[in-house]
Order: sequence, then C-alpha cells, then structure tokens
Amino acid sequence: MLKTLRILVISFLILLPNTILYAEEINKPGVASAHPLATKVGYEILAQGGNAFDAAVAISATLSVVEPYSSGLGGGGFFLLHDSSSMEDVFVDAREKAPSNANRDMYLDNDGNVMRSASLDGPLASGIPGLPAALHHVSLDYGTMPLYKLLQPAIRLARDGFPAYERLITALLVAEKSRTLSPKFKEIFMPDGKPPVVGQIVRQPELAKTLEVLASSGHTGFYDSFFTQKMVEESNQDGSIWHLDDFKSYAVTERAPINISFLGAKLTMAPPPSSGGTTIATILNIISQFDFMGMDSAKRAHLITESMRRAYRDRAFNLGDPDFVDVPIDKLISMEHAKELAQSINLDQATPIHEDDDIDGKFALNEGAHTSHFSVLDKNGNRAAVTQTINTWFGSGYMLPSSGMILNNEMDDFSAKPFTPNRYGLVHGEQNSIEPNKRMLSSMTPTFIESDRGVAILGTPGGSRIITMVLLSIIDYFNGGDAQSMTASKRFHHQFLPDVIRHEKDAFTNEVKEDLQMKGHNLQEISNYGNMQVVTFDNATGETESSSDPRGLIEGFEIDFY
Repeated sequence: MLKTLRILVISFLILLPNTILYAEEINKPGVASAHPLATKVGYEILAQGGNAFDAAVAISATLSVVEPYSSGLGGGGFFLLHDSSSMEDVFVDAREKAPSNANRDMYLDNDGNVMRSASLDGPLASGIPGLPAALHHVSLDYGTMPLYKLLQPAIRLARDGFPAYERLITALLVAEKSRTLSPKFKEIFMPDGKPPVVGQIVRQPELAKTLEVLASSGHTGFYDSFFTQKMVEESNQDGSIWHLDDFKSYAVTERAPINISFLGAKLTMAPPPSSGGTTIATILNIISQFDFMGMDSAKRAHLITESMRRAYRDRAFNLGDPDFVDVPIDKLISMEHAKELAQSINLDQATPIHEDDDIDGKFALNEGAHTSHFSVLDKNGNRAAVTQTINTWFGSGYMLPSSGMILNNEMDDFSAKPFTPNRYGLVHGEQNSIEPNKRMLSSMTPTFIESDRGVAILGTPGGSRIITMVLLSIIDYFNGGDAQSMTASKRFHHQFLPDVIRHEKDAFTNEVKEDLQMKGHNLQEISNYGNMQVVTFDNATGETESSSDPRGLIEGFEIDFY
C-alpha cells in the first residue's frame, strides 16, 4: 500500500507534572519522522518491545541512510530524552567537535577575510562526528534492545538499497550545480553522471559495512580501531586536519536541559551548545510581559519580531560551548532579563539596528532545508525528540571512500571571524570562535511541552530558522493548535541581522503587512521552509497525533519496501 509521510495515529500516554497516566490507560505509540521508511522502522522496533530510546536509535540510523542530504554518521545531533520511570529529562549532546589541530584563524586568507568555501566544502570543513557515539550511548544507557539489532534495518537499506524519491533527487541536482562533490560521492549517488530517477534503487555498500562495524563493536569500533585509522588517513589525504586522538577522545556529554514555565506549562528545551533553548526562553519571557494573548494579529507579530530581534542579539554576543566559555544561561533565561528587554520595546515602532552594534552588514541568509528531526512516544510514556545534522545539504560534499560516510561541514557553524555572517547569515562573537576540541554553536532545538492539555514533542530542520519555527509552533500549541497545525502553520523569522522579517506567503494578511511596514519593519516574502515533526498527546481525548510537515511530505512511497 502506498502511503504518504504523514501518519496520524491514535495513541500514547505521557506523564505530566500534576497528572499520572497509568499503563493500562496507554494505547499505541507515536512516531513522526522525515521519511516513511524511518517512521516504519520506529514503529517496528516499538512493536518488538523496544522503548522510545531503542526506536530513536533505529530511526536515527535509518535516516542516515535514506535521507543522506540532511544527516548521517559523518555528523552529529542532540537527543532530548524523557524517562517515564525516573521522571527525568536528559539532553545527550553529540555535537561535532573541532579537530585538535584547528585554530581560530584557519579559514581566513592573508588579508584576514573569510574563505567561505574552506569552511563549507571538503574534509577541512568537517568536525569530528558525534552521531555514532550517540547511537551507542543511548542504546547502552537507555535502551532495552542490543545495538546490533537496532541497526539491522539501516544496514539492510544501505546494502540492498531504497528507491530514490523527488526530495533526494532535488537535493542532488542542487548539490551538483552549487558545490564540489567528491569522486566517491558521485559514484554512489550519480553512477551514470547524473542523479537517479524516481524509483531507481540507491545502494550504499560501504556505508552498510560501516554500520556493521558500529553494530558489532560499538563506540570502540568506530572511534578507536583499524577502521578509525583508515578513516583518518583517507580524510587527511584529501585535506582534513583530523588526528586519531580526536576520535579516541570523543565522547557524548549529558547536560541538564533548559526548563521554563510559560502560561502555566513546562517547556523542556536544548541547552548550549544549542542556542535554541536560551533563545526561545528569552522570547517567551519577553512576550509574557505583555497582554500577548489579547493582542490583535499585527501587534502580536510586531511584539514577536521585536522579541526575536533581542533574543538573537543575545545569542550572537553570549552563546558558545559551555565547556569552553562562560555562558550566562541563568541570566539569559531569567524573568529579570526579560523585563529589561521588554522595557526597550515600543509597541508602535520597530527598533532600529544601532551603529554601535559594529557588525558586518553583508548577509546572505540562505534557505534552511537541511538537518533532520524526529519525535517518538512509547506506550510507557518515554519520549525522544532528536535533531541530527551534517549542516548544509550533503554536508561537505565529501564521502570517505572506504566507509561511505558523507562528512559534515559543521566548522562553518563556528565564528570564522567574529561578527561576520556564516552560511545562514548568523553572526557570532568570540564565545563561538574556533578552538581545538570545542563544540560549535547550533540552532537545533528538540523540545517538549507539558501542559494541562497534554504533551507535545517537536523539532525541525531549518538552519538559523529552526529556533523561530519551534517558537511559533509552541505559540500555536497555546492557541489551541494540534500536531497538524503546528507543522503546517505559516512562518516568519527575524534574527537580529539582517534587519528584515522574512516570511512565507500568507504568513501575514495584507493589513498586517501594511501595519508592520508602517511601524518600520522591512519585509521579504520567501519560499516555504522547514520540515517539522510533531507528536502530541491530548489528555481530554486520550489521543496521540503524529504529524509531519506538509512542506516535506514524500508522496507515493512504498514503505513496505524490505
């Protein structure tokens, strides 16, 4: 049977702060991912008795095979987990790290200008991958099934292949025209010198073998073995600065999530090196200083924009890897800080960018279709919100010949030169400058909402726009929205610099646009963006809804492929 990516399921349970739902009240689980094959794998693992964390490992690995333009073993990710037995939330940081041979000015030319292609194309742009370590860690510490079993679906799909689909082909066409692709990459994805046609089987035999190494030998097999040595040698021959010790020393880090209260609900979000939790917390704290729910559409859009502007400025000047720099998280998410920022907002006029901000004004804000997110709920109330990435489409465009892994280009998420825009037009200060073994700042924002209504699990790809997409979906939820509306509602974005509101068509009515322009805002309509995955549980109805963003739907895909 042919199915679309959207899967609506009556299911789930969740544990709320003041509400206990017992096991006998739980129905079916919920899974939402960016590809039907990954969604199917998640449900299969749950049906076999695995928990949400087992499913998360299997889904993550499967997406690494069938959605290679967005994420993979050559990248990293964030796993936000809720354990229903302990009632604890944990944030598993599997962000990539700068190689030990990296230095602050490694992407600058002799005149001190950023060589943008150097941080985007080829293995020199690649940080040390973290996703394989996360799969082993989450499976070992939180799962109930052996890693070897969880990786079998991904191994089969890599070895036997899967049918090419329109989104993959589009990504390949864009990549072919816009960047340098390595010979092995072309061999796998363009064997006839051009992308495959819809339905053509895509096989990745080397990647299958890499997954088998991870399945049989876990963390050690990937990070400290002959396999590792071969991987480092190959990448160095083609320009990387990796060292074997970079892999031997790599480990995921468990961090406490960001928690705030908003309209009586609990929000659990990603902490640094994600910038998502602190930025969203700041925005929500600001708007809570006003009669936000009682505002008309124009005034509400203005307030949200002004709050975005201030929170992204905080992001630029304050955030970085907390293992390397002092990040004032408590201050940034405090209500006192929000009150100060709120006092500077004029509800009738846009805030101009001040000259003393002293930031390069040359911006090229690019579409954010990269990265991948999935959400999982199991019948026992465990939940996972996972966002993983290799940065831009197909990362660095470089595939390791023997392992079949596409390497990330996450080094571009560092500040190659303070306050000079990166690929997404974002600016960063010294907090996010390049240092050996440092994690680069990220916009990935896996999130939980727990309210009297129920629970929502959400996240999305989208580069710098991830944060505002999650923000607007949170607001939609508190306006009574369900999983479908949270994924489908129109979006707008402001990130401090450039000073412009970029918005999807129909995000604003003509009247609202006129009002915003009269207040001094610059508006620019752009194409649709994002691929949000949401699972919700409703206390009143006892229903779980799993919804995938209609912008990323993969139509007519045979999910019973293997």
